[in-house]
Amino acid sequence: MENDYYKILGVSRDASQEEIQKAYRKLSRQYHPDIAGKQFEDKFKEINEAYSVLSDPAKRQQYDMGASSFSGGGAGSGFSSMDFSNLGDIFGQFFGEGSPFGAPPSSPIPRESRGGDDLVSLTISLKDAVFGAEKQIEVTTFAKCKACDGTGSKSKSAPIVCPSCHGTGLKRQVQRSILGQILTTVPCPQCQGHGTIIPDPCSECQGTGRVRVRRTIEVKIPAGIEDGTRIKIVGQGEAGPLGGPAGDLYVEVHIAPNKEFTRKGQDLHCWLSIPMTWAALGTKTSISTFDGEKELEIPAGTQYGQTVVMPGLGLPKSEKERGDIVVHIQIEIPTGLSGEQKEVLEKFASLHDAGAGANMQAAQEMKPKKNIFARMKDAFKG
Repeated sequence: MENDYYKILGVSRDASQEEIQKAYRKLSRQYHPDIAGKQFEDKFKEINEAYSVLSDPAKRQQYDMGASSFSGGGAGSGFSSMDFSNLGDIFGQFFGEGSPFGAPPSSPIPRESRGGDDLVSLTISLKDAVFGAEKQIEVTTFAKCKACDGTGSKSKSAPIVCPSCHGTGLKRQVQRSILGQILTTVPCPQCQGHGTIIPDPCSECQGTGRVRVRRTIEVKIPAGIEDGTRIKIVGQGEAGPLGGPAGDLYVEVHIAPNKEFTRKGQDLHCWLSIPMTWAALGTKTSISTFDGEKELEIPAGTQYGQTVVMPGLGLPKSEKERGDIVVHIQIEIPTGLSGEQKEVLEKFASLHDAGAGANMQAAQEMKPKKNIFARMKDAFKG
């Protein structure tokens, strides 16, 4: 024989069709001109010629009996006369299943699919962030259609097999090219690749099995939550088409500003204005906290800007520990004093500030803020 097709494909004369096809795929990938180079064009032609004969049982039988000429398969016949019915296999090997020449999906696209996730925003008070809370929010999302019970069918019956693709979800198309005929597969246009159709779609959901609704959902806010935290509620997102599982709902929590307190980490900060006599002599007072009215002790000699800590009244650090309330002291300077009040304060100032001028001046150079008694003198002069 002029060409030993078995030798070209590297298989024995009693090789099975599966072995011949496997050898052909391997050699086609190895010697394809686009991969190996144009110098292998003749080799590639030989491989295709051998396969076109040995893959056809009738031609193979004739070849084994000594025939040397085959229609469209003779040596030198060129690419235009070759069998390109298996190019999809070749390109599938090169580029994977997703290539335009690769194998199509092996099964129809399921009609049931998971619903999408939803994201909503919720604003809470600082007190809710301290202690935690349960809130109700309203969301507009997809829910299962009650009219068809999520089937998408007006009669609530199951979808039927597509008569066009017979349940495969695919249609074959033959395209002509300079290489010959190429067989491709595309999603069936009648069932959109699902392999089934709904002959009598539900009028409420147009056959999707779900409709948009507004519903109320409870959200549990954990104590100590940070601003901007997202809480995930499993299964409360969009319902999936035709009974598919629902997605998840994400609630993004924001904390509204508070007039009395500012949050820094797990501590709460506030500012308290007190009379100068409280600062000088010390006293006990009460302030409003999220835990109710609490006593605050101001030490004698408290300075402007000094802080007093109230432990354990902030936001939770753990199950058994909370942050603190940090009170920043501001001292009020009296104005509009009566003659008697001025006389008393001036006498006190003369006793307290005697011989302290140089020290006060030095302190002012180091710290821009004047001490309380210097500011009192300025107020009296005014």
